[in-house]
Amino acid sequence: MRLRSVPARQGMRWVQLGFRTFARQPLAFSALFVAFVVAMSVLSAVPLVGPLVLIALLPLGSLWFMVMTEATLGGRFAGFKTLMAPLRAGRPQVRALLNLGLIYAGCSLLIMALSDLIDGGLLDELLQRMSDRSSSVESITDLLGDGRLQAGLVARVGLAALLSVPFWHAPALVHWDRQGCAHSLFSSTLAVWRNRGAFALFGAVWAALVLGAALAANLVFGLLGMPNMVAMVALPISLLLSTVFYVSLYFSFADCFEASPEDPSPPFSTDAPADLA
Repeated sequence: MRLRSVPARQGMRWVQLGFRTFARQPLAFSALFVAFVVAMSVLSAVPLVGPLVLIALLPLGSLWFMVMTEATLGGRFAGFKTLMAPLRAGRPQVRALLNLGLIYAGCSLLIMALSDLIDGGLLDELLQRMSDRSSSVESITDLLGDGRLQAGLVARVGLAALLSVPFWHAPALVHWDRQGCAHSLFSSTLAVWRNRGAFALFGAVWAALVLGAALAANLVFGLLGMPNMVAMVALPISLLLSTVFYVSLYFSFADCFEASPEDPSPPFSTDAPADLA
């Protein structure tokens, strides 16, 4: 595959195509996301090994959504066989995906440990106080104002964002281009950096959508005098936005890479179908 450069405005288009593609098979995409969330919940309950396996599966989870999106654009229904295609590929590809998951899990654990050192465990204490009904609002507010907690949160978000760069396209490159683990991480990093304007807009649009949805829900139900309803609508809204986000990942990949001209049947098209344009 060849690396492409796209204008910054494509970041907005990726989001738009994500919503339009989701609308073609909303139940199927939602079911995949819910199934993945349930699997994550089950794994998180397994002592010691469960959380590690959960983190290691995240790169594969993003690839499953890309595979399903590609099938949807081709007019096919992505059944179990289609979704398992990445794990039924050749041994080198499966090994590369496994290595990606292990590297991602190791880096994530390192980020958590470093962030805990920065905030001195205050994030865990904050979560405990928020789940404890006997905790006062003042104690939670005081903790939120602690500079160490704020520094730890900045470290977590910043380092997690940096970690996402090499893993953004890596699973898809392993699956469709048969790249090795190290090669895919390098190619993904180069693609994100070269198209940083589009990715910056992509992230900004998603941040605005999440913030706008939260503000709109609070405003509407506040005016209606039903603030307790906000929590009830938060779950379906977060489900919708999270699912569409994962659907939109495919378009960032399809725009940043293209198959060689001599390939008679490229695995995807960089142009949206007519009904999505």
